[in-house]
Amino acid sequence: MRRHEGRYTEIILQLTDNGLYCASGDFYVDPWRPVDRAVITHAHADHACPGSQAYLAARPGEALLRARVGSDAAIQALEYGEPVSVGGVRVSLHPAGHILGSAQVRIEAGGEVWVVSGDYKLEPDPTCAAYESISCHTLVTESTFGLPIYRWPPEGQVFAEIRTWWAANRQAGKASVLFAYSLGKAQRVLAGLAADVETGAGPVYTHGAVENYCRLYRQAGIPLAPTTHAGAAPSATDWSRALIVAPPSANGTQWMRRFGPLSTGFVSGWMRIRGARRRRSLDRGFVLSDHADWAGINSAIRASGASRVWVTHGYRLPLVEWLKQQGLDAHAIETRFDGERDEAGEAPAGGDEP
Repeated sequence: MRRHEGRYTEIILQLTDNGLYCASGDFYVDPWRPVDRAVITHAHADHACPGSQAYLAARPGEALLRARVGSDAAIQALEYGEPVSVGGVRVSLHPAGHILGSAQVRIEAGGEVWVVSGDYKLEPDPTCAAYESISCHTLVTESTFGLPIYRWPPEGQVFAEIRTWWAANRQAGKASVLFAYSLGKAQRVLAGLAADVETGAGPVYTHGAVENYCRLYRQAGIPLAPTTHAGAAPSATDWSRALIVAPPSANGTQWMRRFGPLSTGFVSGWMRIRGARRRRSLDRGFVLSDHADWAGINSAIRASGASRVWVTHGYRLPLVEWLKQQGLDAHAIETRFDGERDEAGEAPAGGDEP
């Protein structure tokens, strides 16, 4: 692995009771509690806490962040790559490829460069800006899928599997209920299936939590398959040709009963593990993640040239041991970030369904 020349001397970030803190700039990155000044990587609930006095975030994700922390929040939005001085520290935000508006935080002080990656993926995604590799001395990386078993199949293969499943359900007269995380994953699925819907594959309905975020994606100019909020559909709706996109938390709830005979599928990196589908009582699992797999994590670390790596949520210890074997100064850092999961309270303000 490539190294930066020289030794790092500056400890730019420290872990506190509120999360990662930059004392030189007096700000937190993705704090766990309300603080005076927060720099936010993206709008998922485990990274964007409401109640802070001021926020700094990437402009493409500003609307999503306001939906999370409140429309009247004091948010300073930056274009990707635009530098700003925060308490005398140089900060810029760079694409993370995770969801719309997701960013890596580049922090420069005292001749040192640190990068907090937030959540990220390297695969292309039409719903967000592509991941950008940033050279740094210290990289703070996630490890949600930080085990060698987590290797993602090509996206095209996964969408072909979803199409085949949906077609088989139509033939059998069953509704197709596809579970996907409301913010990010659902929109990626709807972008990937847009052409199918346009050519008559069937109508697409959404859970309220999904539909609210789709509205914000469309306002940002992201093309998605046409959708109808399931709660607004007439009681006599024929669901047998439909694809219904909902968060995993809807599985097994009263909300599901309206669809009659159905088949269930789940889009997630966790579907890579044998038995995960069975434990959730699902008919199908589709391996598609908005996080980097094992190869992606290692590729991102190599490309950064970092000599020191802090590893946050996920399979931290196995990744740390592997990185140490590669000659890196690696450390496991305790955080409250949860990685890929179905988040409580995931719908924006005004979400109308549980």
